[in-house]
Amino acid sequence: MSVVPSSPPPRRTKIGRIVAASLVGTTIEWYDFFLYGSAAALVFNTLFFPSSDPLVGTLLAFLTYAVGFAARPLGGIVFGHYGDKIGRKKLLVFSLLLMGGATFAMGLLPTHATIGVGAPILLTVLRLVQGFALGGEWGGAILIVSEHGGDKRRGFWASWPQAGAPGGNLLATGVLALLAAVQSDEAFLAWGWRIPFLLSGLLVIIGLWIRISVEESPVFLEAQRKAAEEAARAAGEGAAPAVKEDAPVVQVFRKSWREVLVAIGTRFGENVSYYILTAFVLVYVTVHLELPKSDALNAVLIGSAVHFVTIPMWGALSDRLGRRPVTQIGAIGMVGWAFAFFALLDTESFPVITLAVTVGLLFHGAMYGPQAAFISEMFDTKVRYSGASMGSQLASIIGGALAPLIAVELLRDYDSSLPVSVYLSAAALVTVVTVWVAKETRGRDLTKDGLVGSVPVPAAPPAPASAKDSARLGG
Repeated sequence: MSVVPSSPPPRRTKIGRIVAASLVGTTIEWYDFFLYGSAAALVFNTLFFPSSDPLVGTLLAFLTYAVGFAARPLGGIVFGHYGDKIGRKKLLVFSLLLMGGATFAMGLLPTHATIGVGAPILLTVLRLVQGFALGGEWGGAILIVSEHGGDKRRGFWASWPQAGAPGGNLLATGVLALLAAVQSDEAFLAWGWRIPFLLSGLLVIIGLWIRISVEESPVFLEAQRKAAEEAARAAGEGAAPAVKEDAPVVQVFRKSWREVLVAIGTRFGENVSYYILTAFVLVYVTVHLELPKSDALNAVLIGSAVHFVTIPMWGALSDRLGRRPVTQIGAIGMVGWAFAFFALLDTESFPVITLAVTVGLLFHGAMYGPQAAFISEMFDTKVRYSGASMGSQLASIIGGALAPLIAVELLRDYDSSLPVSVYLSAAALVTVVTVWVAKETRGRDLTKDGLVGSVPVPAAPPAPASAKDSARLGG
């Protein structure tokens, strides 16, 4: 008599595959995006924007860094529109190809010494392509996981694509740190910096092989099925043809603008803090404190590893406590840590610098981990890709894009970290206030449109979602 081996529940196996595919894809795309940020602080400032003042060259390099953020809302609009119309999966595959191609091409660019002003122009064009691709990636990656996962553990499952950000930063910083360790500064500036960019070609092939296996969102497919049935029923009854609906992005700004504002405010402090903790810190340590670049890279490397592991923990905690309380832990913590952070950097001790970055990223993770589920739950299915993408990417422009620029300019003008600390603390305070006035969304049934009230935050693990768990954000 044969014994049939036990196997994991099909649903858990399926969501595991979806999470793995989304995590790998987002890690690769964030690797491409963050590689530019690290290179802007360490390489592009001298090779593409030569200047007698190191901070001026860095400022110009960060301007092109910001250009990538400017393209992200456009990517969010285009990818969101088609993602809400034809599905999440196709757009995720396209965004990965677009991002990887632009990054690979950066590794082939001639420098300013070779072709003059054409070098920074080409670099800026490729950065725009990167931003456009990432603008569509984030919304699709979190939605395809959120819409596959159940209501009770959505915070945990949806936080895994979020871990792709520190995962990509970990990979990018790790490759740069390794090259910096085995190469002289001259060799690194001459050709070594190109290796991480060319490596993107191989990573994209791996990512595509995994991402193509992802199944389309069941929530999206169900919404499509219902829409087709309603159209067929109306046609059978001889009813007049339905009025053509506005584009998803138009519907978002007409009916869900409050949710877009809440998404922007929720992401603002998180965005500013992340780019100061991981990008500006490279400038502060290497240029202002004049320490070896390896100290800054290794501190970010260690902090990103801890960040990667703890983001899903924060997501899981939001399934128990709610999205708002966990986000507030991170935002309030960052308000105070903004001042301790630079005081610790100024010790010029590598272990203390690593501690400063790691604790800062822990607070950031508390904001970032629940964010995917929180923002996904704000919007209805037919506009969810557009709404989530627009809210997040607009925040990226006013938050993440400007953060390194503002921080560098404040440091240059005042020759002190105190104004940067005030800026970082104020940004975190914006998120504190936004989340304070927002409605809780934990437990929402994503197959149903609209929320009609606030979801209570339990002291114990939440009971299964019911119809009463639905709530309309912002009343």
